[in-house]
Amino acid sequence: MAPRALVRRPGPLLAEGIVTNADGTPVDLDLATRQWTAYTDALVSAGWDLIEVPPADDCPDAVFIEDAVVVFHMLDSLRDLAVITRPGADSRKPETSGLEPILLAERYSVEHIEAPATLDGGDVLKVGEIVYVGRGGRTNAEGIRQLRSILQPHGLTVVAVPMSKVLHLKSAVTALPDGTIIGFEPVVDDVRIFDRFRPVPEESGAHVVDLGDGRLLMAADCPRSAELFVDLGYEPIVVDIGEYEKLDGCVTCLSVRLRRP
Repeated sequence: MAPRALVRRPGPLLAEGIVTNADGTPVDLDLATRQWTAYTDALVSAGWDLIEVPPADDCPDAVFIEDAVVVFHMLDSLRDLAVITRPGADSRKPETSGLEPILLAERYSVEHIEAPATLDGGDVLKVGEIVYVGRGGRTNAEGIRQLRSILQPHGLTVVAVPMSKVLHLKSAVTALPDGTIIGFEPVVDDVRIFDRFRPVPEESGAHVVDLGDGRLLMAADCPRSAELFVDLGYEPIVVDIGEYEKLDGCVTCLSVRLRRP
């Protein structure tokens, strides 16, 4: 069976989404919808089956489905684990509604982050048995504590990563398939936290999605980073997500990859 991914199409209020680094450029909803379609087409072309999560049209940022749930492959269990988050922005908390039935149908065990904790999925980076969690504006210490409590019995180690320069951890770093952390150094607080770190020449070049078979989904506006990945033996799959970058989004934000059907 093909791997699956959760996606949620952009809603009518997308242009009202939260922006931390506004440059005054408005979001074009029609263009954003076309870019979302191209993004999902790229997943399908790479062999992924998509599960479209019901819309949350009252939530402008709901298209960024990654922040609502984090999934983990459990080597010690027949069922993988999904942790439904509690987003740090109050306007985003309703985005988690309706996810649990979908995840249960996909045969995930489901846990929840509970108040007063906050945790955004964009702050969680999984690399083997290490789970890096950004401690910044959206994820608080209690959120990290609860996630650690959920994951420790499964042999996963949670490492808190201080953040002060970006919205989410995965706005600064992601990981190559071999486990190397890639990041744009000017927005990474301390690269020494990571065992293996490779800098990239463009900020959006720090954001990749492992599609399998050496393919990396990445944004179109970082050609030098794409060249670097080619030199490392990877195949970049490039998509234009410019309208989502206006809202602090990146390629990881628009899907949740379920690696085991």
